[in-house]
Amino acid sequence: MLRRMTERGREEEHRTATPLELFFDLCFVVAVAQAGRQLVHALAEGHPGHGIPGYLMVFFAIWWAWVNFSWFSSAYDTDDALYRVVTLVQIAGVLVLAAGVPRAFSASDFTMVWLGYAVMRLALVSQWLRAAHAATGPERRTALRYAIGVSLCQVGWLGLVVLPGPARPWVFIAMALLEMAVPVCAELGRPTAWHPHHISERYGLFTIIVLGETVAAATTAVQSAADEHEALGELLPIAAGGLLIIFAAFWIYFAVPIHLHLASNRQAFVWGYGHYLVFCSAAAIGAGIEVAVEESVGKARIPTIAASAAVTVPAALFMFTVWLIHSRHHKRGPAQQLVLPVSALTTLACTFAGTWAVLAAGLVGAATVAVGVTLMARQGEGEGREGEGEGPRDAPTDAAY
Repeated sequence: MLRRMTERGREEEHRTATPLELFFDLCFVVAVAQAGRQLVHALAEGHPGHGIPGYLMVFFAIWWAWVNFSWFSSAYDTDDALYRVVTLVQIAGVLVLAAGVPRAFSASDFTMVWLGYAVMRLALVSQWLRAAHAATGPERRTALRYAIGVSLCQVGWLGLVVLPGPARPWVFIAMALLEMAVPVCAELGRPTAWHPHHISERYGLFTIIVLGETVAAATTAVQSAADEHEALGELLPIAAGGLLIIFAAFWIYFAVPIHLHLASNRQAFVWGYGHYLVFCSAAAIGAGIEVAVEESVGKARIPTIAASAAVTVPAALFMFTVWLIHSRHHKRGPAQQLVLPVSALTTLACTFAGTWAVLAAGLVGAATVAVGVTLMARQGEGEGREGEGEGPRDAPTDAAY
C-alpha cells in the first residue's frame, strides 16, 4: 500500500518501463493528437504564422510534463498505491489539457490548458515533497528545489491566461526557459539517480507511440479523401511516401544503443531537452501528410509547394535532430557522419518536386536507411578482418546513422 520513497539504483539490472508508465504515455498521445489536428487545420487554411507557434507552445506543455514525470519515475518509482493514484491524477490533467487545445488554437484561450497543466504539475510537486520527506542531506535539498521550482513556474504560466495576447509569446519564451532551468539548478549539488537504460527506453517508447499516432492520422486522412473524392491516383504517392518516411524515421532512431552515451547529467540534459524537436517533428510529419492529402483533393487553400513543405520540413528536422543529439555519438568517419545531414538537406530539396514531393522524400528516407546499413556492414567486416587471430571480439555497437 505505501512504501518509503527512496531512490532506485542507477546500476539496477533489468530495469524496464512499467505498465503504468506505458499507460501514462498512451494517454499523453491524446494531447499530441489534438495538437496535430489543430496544426493541420491552421496549415490547410493557409495560416502557418498562427498555427506553427500555437503548435510549438502547446506541444511544449505536453512534452515538458511528460519529461518531468519520466525522469522522476526513473529515479523514484515506488509503484505503491499512493504513487499510482498520483500518476493517475497526472493522466487526468493531461486529458484536461488535451480538451483545451482547440480553444487555445482558435481563440488563444489557454485557461483549460493552464488548468490541466496545473493538475499535472501540482501532482508532481506532491511526489517531490514525498521524496524530500523520505530523504536527508543533499538528496532532500535536491527534491525540495524541484518542488519549489515547479510550483513557482506554475504561477508564472498564469501570464498566458491573464495577460493580453501580444504579451503571451514572450511569456511562453520566458517561462519555457525558466522551466528547463529548474532541473539544471535543482541537480547542481546532487544529481538524482535516474537509470540510463530505463530513461532511454522511455524515450524510445514515446517515439514509437508518436510515430504510431502519425501513421493513424495519415491513414485516416487518406481513407476519408479516397471515400469522398475517389482520387487514388493523387493519394497513392502521398500514402506510399508518407509510409516510407515514417518507416525510415523509426529505423534511424533505433539504430543506436543510446543508453551507452548517457553517463552524466551533462550528456543527459542535452539529449533529453533535444527530444523536444524530435517528438515535435515526428508528430508534425503526420500533420503534414494530412495537409498534403487535403491539398491533393482540393480541400486545402494553399499551393502545392506549401503542402509539400508541411511534410518535408518536419521530416528533415527529425533527421537532423536525431543525428545532432542521438546518433552522431556512435559514428565513425566522415562518411557515416554525413549520412543524416545530407539526407536532411535532400529531403528539404524534395519540397520543390511538386505533387511527387512526399514520395520523393520517402525515397530519400529509404535510401538513407540503405546507405546506413551498408556502411555499418562494411565497418563490421573491416573490424572482423582486423580481429582475425586475436580471439573473440564483441560485435560492433556503432551504427552508421
